[in-house]
Amino acid sequence: MLRQHPNPALKRLAMAILWPAFLMAGVLEVLVFAVVDPGELHWFGGAVIAWPAQAVYSVSFLIFWGVISTAGALTALLSVESDAVNEHVMDDVAA
Repeated sequence: MLRQHPNPALKRLAMAILWPAFLMAGVLEVLVFAVVDPGELHWFGGAVIAWPAQAVYSVSFLIFWGVISTAGALTALLSVESDAVNEHVMDDVAA
């Protein structure tokens, strides 16, 4: 059985969201860690986070990327015309 490829427009939209978010997450990480020492981070004012610096950088980057990607995806979702959304809903109801 052959696998169907995802919609090329969907792939293009995903890359239009994820790639700029990736770049901006890198920029944000550089800006944040230019003023924050990862060795002196605390859990909400409590104990020191005892992670290696590389782990703090990696987790922070993934969080930044996820937040920026979510903002881009919400922007793409809100930019869809209502007629296009309603057309797809009516197609699903008729099927």
